[in-house]
Amino acid sequence: MTRVMASGVFDIIHPGHISYLSQAKSYGDELVVVVASDDTVRREKHEPITPDYMRAKIVEALKPVDRAIVGYSTGSIFDVVREIGPDVIVLGFDQHFDEGKLKKDLKDNGLGDIRVVRATETADDLNATRRIVEKIRRMGGTS
Repeated sequence: MTRVMASGVFDIIHPGHISYLSQAKSYGDELVVVVASDDTVRREKHEPITPDYMRAKIVEALKPVDRAIVGYSTGSIFDVVREIGPDVIVLGFDQHFDEGKLKKDLKDNGLGDIRVVRATETADDLNATRRIVEKIRRMGGTS
């Protein structure tokens, strides 16, 4: 059995997420998704719209996903990678990971047998949470 790991914030589910997770699932038999913790989202991006436990529940309900967990707020990303034990890590097309550096870091942390691939972008207009939020703002949906 080939286990695949994907990760992200998944604050507002949109077609880009569905494409990413479908592509990720195509690399193996089981897809485990790590949903960024609220603390991580605050530190790296913005105030989360939806709490992490809700985002994980929503993501786990998506057809390509076998299991979703909330990522750790502290420690190394390699802790959760070790816990999941993936054969493949699929990065989102817009995630800010350098594939080469990630492969080197995996190897340096004793996880060098994991394949790293990047998903391709979907052609849908609203394929990113930032685009959706911006469209709502333009429509006057926020005060």
